[in-house]
Amino acid sequence: MSKTKIKVCGLSNPTHVRTAVEAGADYVGFMFYEPSPRNVSTQVAQGLATLARGRSKIVAIVVDADDGLIDRINAEVKPDFFQAHGSETPDRIGEIQARTGVPVIKAIKVSGADDIEAASAYADVAAMVLFDAKAPETLANALPGGNGISFDWNLLPGGGLRDGFMLSGGLEADNVADAIAVTGAPAVDVSSGVETAPGVKDDAAIVKFIEAVRQHG
Repeated sequence: MSKTKIKVCGLSNPTHVRTAVEAGADYVGFMFYEPSPRNVSTQVAQGLATLARGRSKIVAIVVDADDGLIDRINAEVKPDFFQAHGSETPDRIGEIQARTGVPVIKAIKVSGADDIEAASAYADVAAMVLFDAKAPETLANALPGGNGISFDWNLLPGGGLRDGFMLSGGLEADNVADAIAVTGAPAVDVSSGVETAPGVKDDAAIVKFIEAVRQHG
């Protein structure tokens, strides 16, 4: 049985990138969305990516980005994956992949079974689907992701989905083993679960999360 893949997302500091890579993260994610406290410029991300390249896969997270931003990220950061975390259609996912030659992960925001079913529209075009929690309308200052909330993991039938999905949403060291057991997720994604404040990563929490996955997943 292959080990569960791990993505540490929303990194913005060289120290935390090094910690994630050295602890064994399979993916490191950089956020290109200005309203997010985890947002980085392409110039900053270029330097961060250099620390991870060849050891962890580099993921560029975008939210309904225009072609100009996509092209700039692709040229300067040279990501291994784009992650589309907005309302991108299957056609748009295909456009990004065709334009850049880079595979795209599509984030699906989940609050109910209908959202899981909607992911099938991306099955033939996205390199991977990431299931994240949909923020409730009552949540103030909600972001497209990284809100620290979970959805009902029982909505994801263990092993019943196409290979390559990733689980996100409120994961942390104390619950990730349960999340993997319930969903059979072949990959997990953490952001706010390794932070002391929005956008402020914690080295010890990053290591603890990765160790928890390796121990149980």
